[in-house]
Formats: sequence, structure tokens, C-alpha cells
Amino acid sequence: MAFRSKVLIAASFSIVAAAFFHLYERPVAVEINDFASDGCSLFPDQSVINTDDWCRCCFEHDIAYWQGGTEEERLAADIALRECVLKSTGDEALAEMMYQGVRLGGSPYFYNWYRWGYGWNYERKYRPLNEDEQAMVERKLAEYFSNHPNYPCAGSIDQVAK
Repeated sequence: MAFRSKVLIAASFSIVAAAFFHLYERPVAVEINDFASDGCSLFPDQSVINTDDWCRCCFEHDIAYWQGGTEEERLAADIALRECVLKSTGDEALAEMMYQGVRLGGSPYFYNWYRWGYGWNYERKYRPLNEDEQAMVERKLAEYFSNHPNYPCAGSIDQVAK
């Protein structure tokens, strides 16, 4: 067999192997990580010009993104963020910019700390939570709130949708 043919076979095998690796579903974590929020990832939590504050909106959005779920649930979380920011600030342009930012940057296919389902390992992607996972999420959130009695944003902890 000619050298060129061997190279083509090796290259073809490499391409097929790489495609299989990316399509193969690797195991999903059995346990969700503890909840953590950084507020409005890569974006200010409040205005530096006036008293507008949308930190609570980002915190609620982080709860949804941490637990993950289906593509429809992500869309609902992103819409809720946009509506919350609009209600908190009255600024349509800000609300739409934040919405577009999370739609573009929050995909579970991006390997970053603020992706959809960041509480799970990277292999989870879009996947509905089963009853055991939902119970685990509720337990982890209860632990978070009991260990963090000081709400990370201005306002009352009771405002957060748990």
C-alpha cells in the first residue's frame, strides 16, 4: 500500500474517531455540586450611574442555570431574567442586552463556569431532571440558604424564587 493511501486511511480514521468522541455521551455526574452564584457573570450587578439594581434577577437566573434542565427551561429562565431586569430598572435596552448575552453565552455546549447546568459536569447538556435529581437540587438549595443567611443582593431573601 502506498504511503499516500496509508496517510488518507489514518486521517479518515482520526476524523471518524474524533466525531465519535464528540457524539458519544459520556457519563453525567450523579451528584450536583453545591450551589454558588457570582451574581451577573461577566456583567455588573447594578448600575454605576444610578440606583438601578438587578442583582436579584441574576441570582434567580443563577439558580436556574445551576440546576439546568431542558432547552425550554433555559429559554424560560432567560426570558424571566429579561422580564425581571425590565421590571427592576424600566430599561428595555438593558433587559434585552442581558437577555441576548445569556442566550449567546450560556449554552451548555460552552465549557465555562456560567453555562446552562453548571452545577453538573460538562456532559449533562440539555437533560430534564428526574425526581431524585430535583430532590437533590432542593436539598442543596436549602443547604445554601441555611449556610448563607445574608442575602448576596440588596433586598429580602424572601424575594428569591426558590
